[in-house]
Amino acid sequence: MKKKKSTPRAKSKRASSKKGAAGHNDAALRQHLVDLLKGGSAHVHFMDALDDFPPNKRGTFAQGLPHTGWQLLEHSRIAQWDILEFSRNPKHVSPGFPEGYWPKTPNAPSEAEWEKSVQAFQRDLHEIIELVKSPRTDLYAKIPHGQGETILREALVLADHNAYHLGQLVDLRRALGVWPAE
Repeated sequence: MKKKKSTPRAKSKRASSKKGAAGHNDAALRQHLVDLLKGGSAHVHFMDALDDFPPNKRGTFAQGLPHTGWQLLEHSRIAQWDILEFSRNPKHVSPGFPEGYWPKTPNAPSEAEWEKSVQAFQRDLHEIIELVKSPRTDLYAKIPHGQGETILREALVLADHNAYHLGQLVDLRRALGVWPAE
């Protein structure tokens, strides 16, 4: 009785299917990270909390809440910028903590400064999303100038940080009576 040999074709098909699954998992992880960074799956988008924020309320404290809209926007922008730059620039120096991460005043110095902060927030978010999406970015590799951090970790920290302060912005607008009616 002759033994049947396994065909090389079947073996290679199995091997390529494993490789394909790994590639699919990487693409899926990247897409999940992008979705998480953009927001909107479990809550509003960050920009939803900033759109139509009345200029005369941006520097107003609400009873029981520690920050103004300007402080939350600018803090989120600075922290996001810091995470992005740390992730891609070995010469980046982070601001002093905590004072370097918060604006000095409760209100934006001008409408132009508010808009500049909003645009910088959007630009830096786009930049980190592009970093995460790039197949050249190894999400798991330790950042050479870090202390064990990875791009994956930094993206997750950023998404978590932005979601936290997004919640604060929504609460603030509700407390100020300037959140859109549902």
